Amino acid sequence: MRGTVFMRSPEQVIWDLVQGWLKKAEEDFHVAGELMERDRVSYTPVGFHSQQAAEKFLKGLLTRHQIAFPKTHAIEELLVLAERAESGIHAELRDTEILSPYGVEIRYPGDRPDLTQSEGTEAVRLADRVRTTVMRRLEAYVRAGRPGTS
Repeated sequence: MRGTVFMRSPEQVIWDLVQGWLKKAEEDFHVAGELMERDRVSYTPVGFHSQQAAEKFLKGLLTRHQIAFPKTHAIEELLVLAERAESGIHAELRDTEILSPYGVEIRYPGDRPDLTQSEGTEAVRLADRVRTTVMRRLEAYVRAGRPGTS
C-alpha cells in the first residue's frame, strides 16, 4: 500500500534500541577477543573494546528498563543506575569498574602505560562477565522477540 505509514509502538521502539545496543556491544566484544589472538606491541586497543562492550551491554539493559543514562564511559555509574531495576547487579559486577579508564584515559599518549597481555586478557574476561550477566538478565526479554510481531 503506497503512502501507508506504519507506526511502531513504544515497546517496539524500545526493543529495537535494546537490540541496537546489544549488537554494538557484541561487535566490540568480538573485536577485543580477536585482538587478543595476535601478538601485539600494546594491548591497549583490547582494553578499549572491552570497556566499550561492557558499557554498551549495560546501556542495553538500562534501555530495556527505560532508565535514562548520561553520556558516560563510567561503568560504576551505569551499574548504580542498573541497580534500580536489577537488584544485586552492582555488587555482582563491581570489579568490572576497573574497565572505565580504558574507554577514554588510555586512548591518548602519556595518559597511562600501555596495557600488557595479562591486562588485556583480564579486560576481556571482565567484559565477558558483564556480557554474561546482562544477557542472563535479559534472556526472557530477548527470547520473547520483538513486541507486536508473531
